[in-house]
Amino acid sequence: MTIYEKVKSAVTIKQAAERYGLDFDRKGMARCPFHDDRHPSMKLNEDYYFCFGCGASGDVITLTAKLTGLSPGEAARRLTEDFGIGGNYPVSVMERLRTYKDTLDEERRCFRVLTDFLELLRGWKVRYAPNSEDETPHPRFLEACRMMEPVTYMVDLLIAADTKTKRELVNSMKEEGKIGELEQYLEGIREKEESIACR
Repeated sequence: MTIYEKVKSAVTIKQAAERYGLDFDRKGMARCPFHDDRHPSMKLNEDYYFCFGCGASGDVITLTAKLTGLSPGEAARRLTEDFGIGGNYPVSVMERLRTYKDTLDEERRCFRVLTDFLELLRGWKVRYAPNSEDETPHPRFLEACRMMEPVTYMVDLLIAADTKTKRELVNSMKEEGKIGELEQYLEGIREKEESIACR
């Protein structure tokens, strides 16, 4: 029996939903966490879930993966740990949720800062573009030309890469202090531009 089969035979959709913080009523209806759901439109059945609003559906492993930001394989392993399947003992769910929330917050912070920087660079590339070949390029135009490609690549990773790659990028930026430096840099530029606009 594979790990997937073990998990599916041992853990119901409702058990996983409850463990990972998804509230549902006695009929198994929940507000879907995958779209802006104002009224419960997700039905939690014994073996699968289905959202009548956005069409999201899947089994216990899919639901766990989406709620925790893990790959299906990682979600299956987490379920075996959290529910003590195969001789493993449950791990503190609250501790895992705290760790997951912290990781997600850092990822959102990196995404916000990088997209702000990318928007600034795009503006600079247009606003400070030389009017002729003989004109000396403005430093901000040069910075935009130099930085747009790597910043775009990092934003793309945070949008489309797998969980492990995202975590590696976020951890690298955090440990090297790059994200904090970039936040301060952007704040300094905003303050300068505001002071110029007020004159």
